[in-house]
Amino acid sequence: MKLGIVGLPNVGKSTLFNAITQAGAESANYPFCTIEPNVGTVAVPDERLDKLAQMYDPEKVTPAVIEFVDIAGLVKGASKGEGLGNKFLSNIREVDAIVHVVRAFEDDNIIHVDGSIDPIRDIDTINMELILSDLEIVERRIDKSRKALKSGDKKYQAEIDFFEGLKKHLEDGCTARMFEYSDEEKELLSEISLLTLKPVIYAANVAEDDYAKEENDYVKKIREYAAKEKSEVMVISARIEEEIAELDPEEKQMFLEELGASESGLDKLIKASYSLLGLISYLTAGKPEVRAWTIKKGTKAPQAAGKIHSDFERGFIRAEVVAYKDLMENGSMAAAKEKGLVRSEGKEYVVEDGDIILFRFNV
Repeated sequence: MKLGIVGLPNVGKSTLFNAITQAGAESANYPFCTIEPNVGTVAVPDERLDKLAQMYDPEKVTPAVIEFVDIAGLVKGASKGEGLGNKFLSNIREVDAIVHVVRAFEDDNIIHVDGSIDPIRDIDTINMELILSDLEIVERRIDKSRKALKSGDKKYQAEIDFFEGLKKHLEDGCTARMFEYSDEEKELLSEISLLTLKPVIYAANVAEDDYAKEENDYVKKIREYAAKEKSEVMVISARIEEEIAELDPEEKQMFLEELGASESGLDKLIKASYSLLGLISYLTAGKPEVRAWTIKKGTKAPQAAGKIHSDFERGFIRAEVVAYKDLMENGSMAAAKEKGLVRSEGKEYVVEDGDIILFRFNV
């Protein structure tokens, strides 16, 4: 799964990306420092893997991962090709969700592309460029339905009415995320790729002094905006996260304790991103490897098995399942089996987050 880190130039995108991936993406005090998107893969924090590793002493531990893409800064007119607009829009089209970094700090030494700090104006600038791009797509879809209507099939009139309503909504400056639609209309939406339909986390980038209290006037405004479109807000300090990323685990824990935080902002962001995409992890555990496997919430056992290998799905017989909590409370798989906590599940079983599974298959 890919998440795109977006925002205006000089809001802290590349600094945040450096902290997430420790990939050393170039960061500088001028617009368009990031031209080609930097890509980094990062582990999803999961303490369950550590506990299973203590139990099984495996040769290898493999966490679930998310891919973050640091996308070029955006300016007004991007939808018309201004700046690096076309490149920005094509890069963002490829991601599953958006981490929208918004500047929520004052610093005279870091130039703002619009000359002043105003998070809502900044959010609107980016959202409006995405809306303008979406409008072109919706207009093309309306034209297509109008041509199809000439066949006499009345279903195309319903399509036209729906997309005309969406067009008016976008023209009013509202994102597609805020548009109400039925399950049937959701199918129509899935036929077109709208940028403002992608789920978003607004990452409010605050000064180091504001990190512990997680609130300032800028952050309050961002929260109010996000609430209207039912998006999430995470408060981060990209500079602090970059410092934390350079520490070893023990130093990191001490530093977080000094800040009065239980986990880094990045760990929270990664977990929130995982949740935003509707993802969960099931686990496999044994001497060779303890591993987390990423699936969509609601996935059934055979399809979950297919994540390991297509043969597992094709020849699926059953899944032997124990809940993580039950295994930990009983101390071993043998003890959990004795108490009847290891279940044999068939093809209709919907996998739960934290299930530890052994798949039986025959090809």
